[in-house]
Amino acid sequence: MSAVSNINNKKVTVHTLENMTHRGEKISMLTAYDYSMAKLVDASNIDVILVGDSAANVMAGYETTLPITLEEMIYHARSVVRAVNRALVVVDMPFGTYQGNSKMALQSAIQIMKQTGAGAIKLEGGQEILESISRILSAGIPVMGHLGLTPQSINKFGTYAVRATTENEAERIVADAHALENAGCFALVLEKIPAILAKRIAQELTIPVIGIGAGKYTDGQVLVLHDMLGITQDFSPRFLRRYHSLGDEIRSAVRQYSSDVKNGTFPSESEQY
Repeated sequence: MSAVSNINNKKVTVHTLENMTHRGEKISMLTAYDYSMAKLVDASNIDVILVGDSAANVMAGYETTLPITLEEMIYHARSVVRAVNRALVVVDMPFGTYQGNSKMALQSAIQIMKQTGAGAIKLEGGQEILESISRILSAGIPVMGHLGLTPQSINKFGTYAVRATTENEAERIVADAHALENAGCFALVLEKIPAILAKRIAQELTIPVIGIGAGKYTDGQVLVLHDMLGITQDFSPRFLRRYHSLGDEIRSAVRQYSSDVKNGTFPSESEQY
C-alpha cells in the first residue's frame, strides 16, 4: 500500500482537520443519516460526515429542522457511526437542547457522545451560546460552530435568504466567529453569506472554516448528500452543484420493476430456486 493510501485511510480527527488547514489542504464534508449511505460516503475519502438536523427535512419530510428530537438525532448518528471507519463524524445538536440552558446543553452533548460514538458535535449560534459551548468543552467534547444562515433560527429571521448583506450584520458575524474560536471551537461552518466575508473570516481565524453557500475561499465545503446526488429535487439554491440525478434514476428503476412484475417477466427462470 502506498504512503498516500496510508494517509488517506487514517482516522480523521479534529487535529487532522487543523493540520489540513495549516497545509492549505481543503476539507470535504457531506451529510449522512443512515448506515448504507454513510458506508458509501466514508469509502469515498470524505473527511467529515455531518449527521445534520437536516434529517428533519430529507428523512422525515418536515419543512424546517426544528421538529427533530435529540433521540431521533441519536438514532441517525448511531447508524452512521456503525458504518464509518475513516471520516470524523459530527452530530448536530437539535433545536431546544442547548439554547438558553448550559446545563441541559452539557447533558445533551454527553448523551450524544455516549450513545453514538461520534467524534464531535455542532451548534448554531454565536456569543449568545458561549456559556453552553464552554460547559460542553469542559467535558472534553469537541465543538464545531455554525454562523450565517442558521436554520434553527428560521422563525426569528423568517427567510432562508443570504445573511450578512449589511455591514452591521457582517461585523456581528465576524465578532461571533472570533468568539467561537476563542471559546475553543475546533472548526466553524459558515452558511449562505457573501464570499468576500467568508474569505475574511477564514483568513482571520486559525481554525478550519467550512462553507456552504459561502464561496470558494473557505478551508472546506459541505453539502447535503441528498441534494448533491439529486435525490431531493425541489431545492435548487445557487450554491448547490448536483453531481448526479439519482432521483430520476430511482424513479425509472422502480417503474421498470413494477412493469416487470405486472407483465410477469420478473422473476425469470434464472431468478428462482
